[in-house]
Amino acid sequence: MFASRTATIARVVAGILSASLVGLFVLPLVALVAYTGWDGILSAAGNGGFRTALEFTLLASAIAVGLGLLTGVPLGYVLARYRFPGRSIVESLVLVPVVIPHLVVGIALLLLFAPGNPVGGWVASLGIPVFDGTWGVVLVMMYVGSSYVVLTSQLAFRSVDDDVLESARSLGATPSEAFLTVTLPSAARGILTGALLMWARGVSEVGGFIILAYAIYPSPPWNGPVTNPASVWILNYYSIDPSLAVGAAALLVLVALALFLAIRLVDRTGILTALRGWWS
Repeated sequence: MFASRTATIARVVAGILSASLVGLFVLPLVALVAYTGWDGILSAAGNGGFRTALEFTLLASAIAVGLGLLTGVPLGYVLARYRFPGRSIVESLVLVPVVIPHLVVGIALLLLFAPGNPVGGWVASLGIPVFDGTWGVVLVMMYVGSSYVVLTSQLAFRSVDDDVLESARSLGATPSEAFLTVTLPSAARGILTGALLMWARGVSEVGGFIILAYAIYPSPPWNGPVTNPASVWILNYYSIDPSLAVGAAALLVLVALALFLAIRLVDRTGILTALRGWWS
């Protein structure tokens, strides 16, 4: 009887604590949308300046996530499947961007890519604009977000059943074929999660953008007008027109939620599983 009552109390306490945290996640967003209302959101959506900033941010974040996957997935695979001297040091370095303050990221990248430095001079010689350009935003997004791709990929690759890999090899699959038909499809969900986390982290960045790429001037692949990253645009307008800034913030939240819900819907429909079978 006592044990049953204790278990009930524990469940109630756990439920209250869990609900409190969920409330902390949700209620500020509810307050944001409730404050601005649909009129405020539609007003922000109709603002040409914010639409341009949002368009640029989506372009830059797509490039950053693509490069993050291109570089982070192989590193996650190496950390998951191989043992080598200094592996623990590399794993620690992967976590460094997660703990560095936002402004420090911008300052560090600013110093690294200054024209007087070897790296900055080399990049400048290639004609790649970093300061107040698209690639500055991409660099910041990659720095602050790629860790999530590496970590989730590492966990996903570790979870792949070795027996399944051995079965594929026993059926005549080469290491490359086993990777493409078994390992990579099995880890796809974890990799996708990392890509979403990287995207969200990059879009929400502010401090690094202010230091390295506050205003974005036309430079390939961005050929639009001068603009800001969406988060910087919202910060600027918060002191000029708070209602417009709040509406833009709510719209940005809705865009992010729509992306996450779309990915979840695709996952629930089983399309990813079907693609995995097709790829195999």
